[in-house]
Amino acid sequence: MALSQEQVVRTAVDLLAEAGLEALTLRRLATELGVSAPTLYWHVRNKRQLLDLMAEALVARAGHRSTAPAHGQPWWDWLAERARLQFRALVSHRDAALVIAGNRPTDATLPDVEQVLGSLVTVGFPPAEALRIVLSIGNYVIGCAVERQAEAARPPDPDRDDRLVARIRAAGDLPTLTAAMAGLGEPGSPAAGDAGFEHGLVLLIAGVRARHAELVGGPMAASVPH
Repeated sequence: MALSQEQVVRTAVDLLAEAGLEALTLRRLATELGVSAPTLYWHVRNKRQLLDLMAEALVARAGHRSTAPAHGQPWWDWLAERARLQFRALVSHRDAALVIAGNRPTDATLPDVEQVLGSLVTVGFPPAEALRIVLSIGNYVIGCAVERQAEAARPPDPDRDDRLVARIRAAGDLPTLTAAMAGLGEPGSPAAGDAGFEHGLVLLIAGVRARHAELVGGPMAASVPH
């Protein structure tokens, strides 16, 4: 059976999960596929194109991210839903956020990009601003995913963490930090990471809605995304 680009990308994504981005080289990928390294260049021009194709595949694994709000769905809820789906996909796959960072859309994804932008233009955003909104939300999601996975990869140091927490709680000179820490979950835990992501997403979507109100000259709707 002839090697296909789809097979190359699928094997690269599997290798990413197994060994991480640093270990993903074209030479190792060729070995995994049982072909010579030059053979890969019939299917991908270079590693950058491979990463772009992998990014497309990783996003696809998140499940269907709709390119327009469902009937009756507020556009801001739709944007938040898309962000949550991408975040869950990125944090569930090793180094996925690092692959997504800096990628460019492939030809196959351009129609979806067009439809997403069209959905925002329909509700009143200029095309250029619609693109900035999509990119800003995407950058936030990627950054949160990178931070989550970096935290998970950090070697545990319970003694240091306990000393730091004790210092904060016992200090009389850090009252604001003490109160802030008391209102958060266990530092570094997935639950705390999810809560932090959700809080930031709500603020970001609220900012987009406020900008929309400026553009269309109307008040923001009362509800906020949850």
